[in-house]
Amino acid sequence: MSARSSNFPAQLQRTSVSLDAAGPVVLLGRFLFVLIFLMSGPRHFLSQTIAYAASQGVPMASIAVPFSGVLALAGGLSILLGYRARIGAWLIVLFLALVTPLMHKFWGVTDPMMYQMQFVMFMKNVSMIGGALLITQLGSGPWSLDARRK
Repeated sequence: MSARSSNFPAQLQRTSVSLDAAGPVVLLGRFLFVLIFLMSGPRHFLSQTIAYAASQGVPMASIAVPFSGVLALAGGLSILLGYRARIGAWLIVLFLALVTPLMHKFWGVTDPMMYQMQFVMFMKNVSMIGGALLITQLGSGPWSLDARRK
């Protein structure tokens, strides 16, 4: 596969969908993608969240959990605003790569209901890693602060 065939934004310019028409859809997509990080990020500073993570075996939970909250909030805001969104997406990838195997260990759960719930949460996070990886490569789109800087 050549580098030219994977140049998605250039392909988008050649299709019937203009970048201006894609702007609102991409903005909505960014909003919906980061909503979970912006809503859950502040909870990473609560003692209950830190205690739960510690009970799940997260090492140094009193430091790791607030740090993960900073990653989630910074990455989420960066993507939402489209300001250095590629870096923000890498923060989300880092956040999810750390949190997913520590907090959603479905392979060690014997209760069928808890197994199913943890499996779904694990796979949700894996799919969000995929979405974040797309943003690391394609950027934040035409309606973003990054697009205004160009």
